[in-house]
Amino acid sequence: MTEILKELERRREDARLGGGQKRIDSQHAKGKLTARERIELLLDEGSFEEYDTFVTHRSADFGMEKTRPAGDGVVTGWGTVNGRQVYVYAQDFTVLGGSVSATHAAKIVKIMDMAMQNGAPIIGINDSGGARIQEGVDSLGGYGDIFQRNIMASGVVPQISLIMGPCAGGAVYSPAMTDFIFMVKDSSYMFVTGPDVVKTVTNEVVTAEELGGATTHTRKSSVADGAFEDDVQAIAEVRRLIDFLPLNNRQKAPVRPFFDDVARVEPSLDTLIPDNPNQPYDMKELIHKIADEGDFYEIQADFAGNMLTGFIRLEGQTVGVVANQPMVLAGVLDIDSARKAARFVRFCDAFEIPILSLVDVPGFLPGVTQEYNGVIKHGAKLLFAYGEATVPKVTVITRKAYGGAYVVMSSKHLRGDINYAWPTAEIAVMGAKGATEIIHRADLGDAEKTAAHTKDYEDRFANPFVAAERGFVDEVIMPGSTRKRLCRAFAGLRGKQAQMPWKKHDNIPL
Repeated sequence: MTEILKELERRREDARLGGGQKRIDSQHAKGKLTARERIELLLDEGSFEEYDTFVTHRSADFGMEKTRPAGDGVVTGWGTVNGRQVYVYAQDFTVLGGSVSATHAAKIVKIMDMAMQNGAPIIGINDSGGARIQEGVDSLGGYGDIFQRNIMASGVVPQISLIMGPCAGGAVYSPAMTDFIFMVKDSSYMFVTGPDVVKTVTNEVVTAEELGGATTHTRKSSVADGAFEDDVQAIAEVRRLIDFLPLNNRQKAPVRPFFDDVARVEPSLDTLIPDNPNQPYDMKELIHKIADEGDFYEIQADFAGNMLTGFIRLEGQTVGVVANQPMVLAGVLDIDSARKAARFVRFCDAFEIPILSLVDVPGFLPGVTQEYNGVIKHGAKLLFAYGEATVPKVTVITRKAYGGAYVVMSSKHLRGDINYAWPTAEIAVMGAKGATEIIHRADLGDAEKTAAHTKDYEDRFANPFVAAERGFVDEVIMPGSTRKRLCRAFAGLRGKQAQMPWKKHDNIPL
């Protein structure tokens, strides 16, 4: 019996070493952690339960039968993050470059099936050279099985991808279908075709970092939701994110202890809006001042800065925030901001996270480029996302809410539950100057008359009271009391039940 136990421990030790000490040292030299070190950092101490430690590939082609490392290049299992269950897989670049074989894929598929069965999030740590060429179509079949699980798990359990090394070719489509993607600067990249193929086909010379690095995907393509300096910071941020999310679509997000006064009044908010309607202000200041302890977890902070998305807590409960940012492009809606906000709204709705919309939007961004690139269809995505969401929806209009953008931003007409406005709100078809130029076109040559018409329009429409008279705004509130009113609004909506007509699925304008 002693010999058997020694043999078990020896095999476990071999599995823990992955591709061997030399390759582990090489991984560290690149500033990267190993798969097991990443899992150790991600999960609570001593909580990791590993599965399929001794699984090996079954390929006998191209001399592969001579190399059968235990685990086959991926570490899988489950553990806890702050006491809450998660399932995890981490590709091990030290073992055959983390390449995906049929058995490698089967290990991942098993974990994803268990996550869906038991209702817990899936966290995938990607660090792989791609499909294992020696296995041919078996490797591609393994990818297909993983993709299918991503699709089935979507909207059932949260899926989070950490890109901590290469992720190229067909492999990119698994993280692409997950809810959140985080990358590490200078050591991770994602692309469908690499720099060499790009050069051969298009004659464009580009580095891997320029083509698919963390900066590219967080600022230009919007593929990734966040980029961090190293593995440690990325993992710490994922642990923080998990705290905001429910384990699955049948549970509510966790309620955390809070030490902030629900009735806290913020007098500084009474002067947040500048006297000049064209002067910007920072919407983040409002978000921080209404959130419990000022904590705001921003999603896609580096992309489409004219729209803010992220999570806060009110009375310890998670709330998704969608807010126009007047500091960037005056807070207009455009293609990128609409896509960014629509995806976030749909995530919140899928996982029963209430949505708070903070509105200061002068309209949609005009321009030939926007029209040619389909702003109509992309803008409709956000409209559709808000309209189909059945979670509690509370809106606060702080200043401008003009034209179609007013309707899109969770207005009463899209089944917004409670819609507040500050006294500084302006709810109208367009700004006073533009409206005057259309309505009183005949007087455009007369500066005095034009000024009088503009002032008349401002007096009549540049306020929240016309909308309030019609019931489109539930209450005009003092800015300083916003936190108190929001806490009470969401508390009153905790028992909300709403249903959509039966359908197989909708047909959102993709």
